Amino acid sequence: MTSISNFDVIVIGGGLLGWSAAYRLAKSGRRVVVVDRADNGYATAAGAGIIAPGASLAAHADFYPLAKVAVEYYDRLIPELADDGESGTEYANVGMIFVARDESEWSRLPEAMRRMTEKRDQGMGNLGELTFIDRAEAKALFPPVADVVGAIHISDAARVNGRSLRDALRSAAIKHGAISLNTSAEVVRNGEKISVTVDGESHGPDAVIMAGGAWSRSLAETIGFALPLYPQRGQIVHFDLPGVQTGNWPILEWFGSHYILTFPENRVVCGATREHESGFDVRMTAAGVHEVLTVALGVAPGLANATIAEVRIGLRPFSPDGLPVLGQVPGLTNLYLCTGHGPSGLLLGPVSGSIIAGLVNGESAPLALTPYGIERYQKPEYLQAIAARGANPNLDKMI
Repeated sequence: MTSISNFDVIVIGGGLLGWSAAYRLAKSGRRVVVVDRADNGYATAAGAGIIAPGASLAAHADFYPLAKVAVEYYDRLIPELADDGESGTEYANVGMIFVARDESEWSRLPEAMRRMTEKRDQGMGNLGELTFIDRAEAKALFPPVADVVGAIHISDAARVNGRSLRDALRSAAIKHGAISLNTSAEVVRNGEKISVTVDGESHGPDAVIMAGGAWSRSLAETIGFALPLYPQRGQIVHFDLPGVQTGNWPILEWFGSHYILTFPENRVVCGATREHESGFDVRMTAAGVHEVLTVALGVAPGLANATIAEVRIGLRPFSPDGLPVLGQVPGLTNLYLCTGHGPSGLLLGPVSGSIIAGLVNGESAPLALTPYGIERYQKPEYLQAIAARGANPNLDKMI
């Protein structure tokens, strides 16, 4: 049994965020251990990684500054992982086509183009050249797509395999000295510090990073502070198209919360449900699969003969305002939060983990963290949002 007394930073949660923090800490020379009990339904294992925040049209205003640094961080992280021998993340700038399914949506495309162009001109990455294309051009790029009225082609939109990226971060962190423990962790408050008990052994590390995803709320409750997160279930259908090379097809989006993207060699991913009242139920449901199939085949009827390879189910840690929870907990000198990213975990997770690692090391964050601090939940407007959780449909439109 590995003794946690050898470590000065304990990360609770072994998803993308936890291992992103651990990777940065281990590379800086910190002795870090990641404790994860591998609950069914953790979000990293299920999510589709669309790294194109400039194409999100209904996100919270405070989403975009963090998204901007997230894209910039990916530009550094992917080569850095490759230098550490971890190149299998399936990150690629495959582009996107944002389609108009009917005349009504076609009339909305110019405003969408204006907003995307504005984001690009303000420095948002992964947009590139933005052009209107017709239905023939859309079909040439994504053959199964319906006879759409038209689309915007976004040349530099990117995607990543969430499981592969998490595995790459974990492997690289371990190469730099991090340790992984597949077990439970208990947290105890001792005045202004947090101690952690693992396998019966208690330790008071220099820093504890809470990156427990949808389970972070219950961890917080054990030490007496409120973290108003809840699990939002997402069901995602994976297709295989035998004999068809789909790996370079662009991401497919439209006005709505669903999406389609592809991975080598012949995988097509269609998602996703946004189930606010799911609790910690990780069942595949008839209604959820029906929803995804109905929307996906409506947009891309050419997928009708594809093989259903699997259905992945994840529990997104959702916050009342749709923004993550980042930073040190007031009144606790060694506890840091890195959670609450909802459907944007694969986009924001790597940079969030890196930011928290920097705070642990005494570094300044690359942007103001006030919009993401836990203190915001004491404001009246957020208490109202908590009471009406999930009522704002705009929160469901962040990819």
